[in-house]
Amino acid sequence: QVQLVESGGDSVQPGGSLKLSCAVSGFTSDHLRIGWFRQVPGNNREAVACLSTRLDSRYYLDSVRGRFTISRDSEKKNTVNLEMNNLRFEDTGVYYCTTVASIGVYWCYADNNWGQGTRVTVSS
Repeated sequence: QVQLVESGGDSVQPGGSLKLSCAVSGFTSDHLRIGWFRQVPGNNREAVACLSTRLDSRYYLDSVRGRFTISRDSEKKNTVNLEMNNLRFEDTGVYYCTTVASIGVYWCYADNNWGQGTRVTVSS
């Protein structure tokens, strides 16, 4: 069974940076298909960034493109990182990583495997 554990959430000021990590276990393939979603109260979870290592394909939410980077850790092969730069107030939320059912440049659909989430708060 796939398990995902997120870490790295914190409180930062606007313009700051954070790196979130998702440690994945139970995957039967060397290739990972992992996404980062975020949720704020009252809203559905939205896909922020997704990665397919087999396809070398990435999806980014328009509002984070150019500021966030999703990548597989070069040393910990079962870890997918989300580097977030130039953070904005609207990036606040609980960030979850999940296995991804389908990914393309313009879409990312989650499976039903979720981590427990890590909170990111952007405030001054």
